[in-house]
Amino acid sequence: MEESLYADDELTVEERSLLPSGGFFVPEEHRERRREEEFEEDIVEKSTVMLVDGDADGLASVVLGREVFDDLGWTTGSPNHLGDAFERLAEHTDEGATVYVVDLCPDADVPLEGFETVVERASAVHWYDHHKWDDDVRETVEAMGVDVVVGESDEVCSADVTLEQFESHGHVFDDAVRELVAVTRDHDLWIRDDPRSDDLADLSVYLSADEYVEAVEDGVELDDEYAEFLAEKREEKNRLVELAVERATFEDVGGVTVAHTYGRCSQNEVAEALREEGADASVVVKPEGGTSLRGTDGFERCHEVARLLDGGGHPKAAGCKPDIFGTVLDYARHWTTDGEEARGVVLDAFEELLDS
Repeated sequence: MEESLYADDELTVEERSLLPSGGFFVPEEHRERRREEEFEEDIVEKSTVMLVDGDADGLASVVLGREVFDDLGWTTGSPNHLGDAFERLAEHTDEGATVYVVDLCPDADVPLEGFETVVERASAVHWYDHHKWDDDVRETVEAMGVDVVVGESDEVCSADVTLEQFESHGHVFDDAVRELVAVTRDHDLWIRDDPRSDDLADLSVYLSADEYVEAVEDGVELDDEYAEFLAEKREEKNRLVELAVERATFEDVGGVTVAHTYGRCSQNEVAEALREEGADASVVVKPEGGTSLRGTDGFERCHEVARLLDGGGHPKAAGCKPDIFGTVLDYARHWTTDGEEARGVVLDAFEELLDS
């Protein structure tokens, strides 16, 4: 395929709003090969290994880990592909290494064979998280001998949990690192009292994981170059948010006002705008097929909706991917109908939950 057909810099903002980023069109075998290479580069011959979610919360935990361990190898994994990440960990983690899994919540269907091999090879395995866990999954993981610590999802982020656990073992962090965790929590729990938390969240999206860790490892006060970079990116982001809000439809589902929309956008900002327009819950269907669910004080069951579609998350923030994508034609219909079928599937899940 001609790269110009999907290169972002060849598209208008309006066109980018309707389509996935260019990486979506790279064949999976190429992405898989690169992920395998990165895993090997990152964790081979490391005595301590950390697997984290690639958002600001997971990466803040990496900053903590780098403070504690001189020899930390770390890499990112997707909540939707945990089984694959575990297989790669099993292949590349050195015998006797200490392993940390942070900010990644296993759903009931995640394959754990690779993780069992990791536990057998490692000297110790710790899993720190703050998402809502399935009780049976937690019992299974703990039965392997894994130290599982899950914080209250509406009170702490995973970096809080990691900080507390490292401090309980005697490590002392300076004020800059503790401030990084606090500001990360402010965004991750959608508190938003500290304007710097939006800077961190946006920067974690626009930079690579390595670049983000380097940017924040000395604290949350960003250099001027990052401030200018964010200003440019935010102009585009704001337009993408506007387009998604303009597409939104509001429906009453079992007494809950559900706003649903489509587009490549910052789902948190879209959800906030829809909340201000009266939504109790917001559904943001993305061009690549995933869906973000955001709640309010009037609806705190997003994770339950997501679980009906093999996803998960928090009461007020969750995600899933409706199982409707089998061929490229399915995606073509998705892109040209503003995610009509996926929206319907998610609304059906709301109805199933609220009618039960």
